[in-house]
Amino acid sequence: MGGRSAEREVSLSTGRECALALRQAGFDVAEIDAGPDLAERLKALAPDVAFNALHGRWGEDGCVQGLLEWLQIPYTHSGVLASALTLDKTRTKDIYRAAGLPAMPGLLAPAAEVRTRHVMAPPYVVKPNNEGSSVGVYLVHDAANGPPQLSPDMPEVVMVEAFAPGRELTTTVMGGEEGDPGALTVTDILTDGWYDYDSKYKPGGSRHVLPAEIPQEIFDACLDYARRAHRALGCRGVSRTDFRWDESRGLAGLVLLETNTQPGMTPTSLVPEQAQRCGYSFPELCRWIVEDASCNR
Repeated sequence: MGGRSAEREVSLSTGRECALALRQAGFDVAEIDAGPDLAERLKALAPDVAFNALHGRWGEDGCVQGLLEWLQIPYTHSGVLASALTLDKTRTKDIYRAAGLPAMPGLLAPAAEVRTRHVMAPPYVVKPNNEGSSVGVYLVHDAANGPPQLSPDMPEVVMVEAFAPGRELTTTVMGGEEGDPGALTVTDILTDGWYDYDSKYKPGGSRHVLPAEIPQEIFDACLDYARRAHRALGCRGVSRTDFRWDESRGLAGLVLLETNTQPGMTPTSLVPEQAQRCGYSFPELCRWIVEDASCNR
């Protein structure tokens, strides 16, 4: 848990909640704030399973997964390749399209250029290509007077994506093998504005309608698309795929935004809510994740 990415605080919260739930489920748990000595601490501890509660770079992009593979310690969530693919938003969209899944058009551009001119017609979104939790996201409205003034700490190259209007929907997938729970349900995420970092993690920042009150065709499509994205990206364990749905366009208005291989497990998180709806208490969900842990996959 923890680590040194921009999502450190979220990861600490996820780690604390998961550690508590795992103890309630009967496991012996050691909490490790991941730092430069992580390999040495893991070798000394020699755990049966590493529960990966890291978010963002190093913990979600294949790096810690590669370390755990090298140490031959079974670990939770997705493996090296799926983790690397899903945290790279551009490559994720390439996989979506190859699998016949709808995604918004986007491009990579130098941040310096994005600050000086519109690299695509507004409205559009600018964000880092390899961060999660809506870290460093800029929405440029169609009435914007000029290009966004990105903060100095943005990467040199950023992703620019056409803005997808409509409702924010999300679906959790638990496993992809026969006998696994599979795609759980659909949540409709309601906010007073942009679904940003505060909306995701501050109490009262958003409201979750579960199950989403949407046409059955859209509900079923979310479940199908989430399952297909999970398989196409090579995910294992738990993943969560986020959508935008433009009601005025029916099924054609449903697009995938991203797939999260390390979804948050905080008091306001979406995955535990969906699992609870499908009969899994939070300790039972964490137990399932541990029992699904693997290595060399």
